[in-house]
Amino acid sequence: MTHHLYKVAEHRMQIDFADDLTDAERLLPSFSPFKSEEEGNVLFTMTVARGEAPDFTALEEIGQFDCGGANHGVYLRPDGGYAFEISLPEVNGGQLSCCMEANADFTACHATLTGDTDMQHQFGLNNAIMMAFAFAAAEQDTVLMHASVIRNAGWGYLFTAPSGTGKSTHTHLWYKHIPGSDLMNDDNPVVRITDGTVRIYGSPWSGKTPCYRNISAPVGAIVRIEQRPVNEIERLKPIPAFATLLPAVSSMKWDRRVYNGICDCLSKLLATTPVFLLGCRPDAEAAHVSYDAIHRA
Repeated sequence: MTHHLYKVAEHRMQIDFADDLTDAERLLPSFSPFKSEEEGNVLFTMTVARGEAPDFTALEEIGQFDCGGANHGVYLRPDGGYAFEISLPEVNGGQLSCCMEANADFTACHATLTGDTDMQHQFGLNNAIMMAFAFAAAEQDTVLMHASVIRNAGWGYLFTAPSGTGKSTHTHLWYKHIPGSDLMNDDNPVVRITDGTVRIYGSPWSGKTPCYRNISAPVGAIVRIEQRPVNEIERLKPIPAFATLLPAVSSMKWDRRVYNGICDCLSKLLATTPVFLLGCRPDAEAAHVSYDAIHRA
């Protein structure tokens, strides 16, 4: 085995590759900015090997995990742990790319790379690590949020929406029209609360936009985007704000530990962080409307 340490949102994780996998850098190119040499406790350990897909037919399928448009099968193991089938939808009608098995709290995981191509291996392993991170960190005031994040004047602003609705378009408008803005992550940043402070972190997961930055900032606001013919924005009260944020967080509703941890984290976040609903067009005015409202809050 060869051991690789990475740190995301101040959480360390250890990925151990079988001896015949000498191409860790090629399998995880987006993880390079997150390499770490620090010793200490790790959030989880994952072993990685090539092989035939494990037989999950005797296991109970309990759900599908939506991972950016790719639905991964989730199975319950007799010991209370989980098994996942991860497929790249665009390849051969959804050919299996990776299987992951994990214990109940996701501190110990194993990934089997089953696909035939580098693209399948990269996709499968990347998704396996992302899910392991999200579910292992759920009780540590840490959530992986489906959002595009812009940084301005030292603060991070998250824009959430269903895929294809325009969150990336809106952050690009900030980048273009609001001076001092830069993109932190375009799809799966990490929100973590430490000592009452809510921070946003870049991650190795950024959807179709290659933005893998090992940076962080305090969270200034979170904005839910809807397409409308006019640009208008309102600040949400806590209950609708909670209902707005929950679908944007990577979760397993059938796992009480994961789900309760995420709900607790969001409740703490809402105590200090404003959440807005922005109806907008894809134009410069929309960026100024959201910017002005956030800075008046």
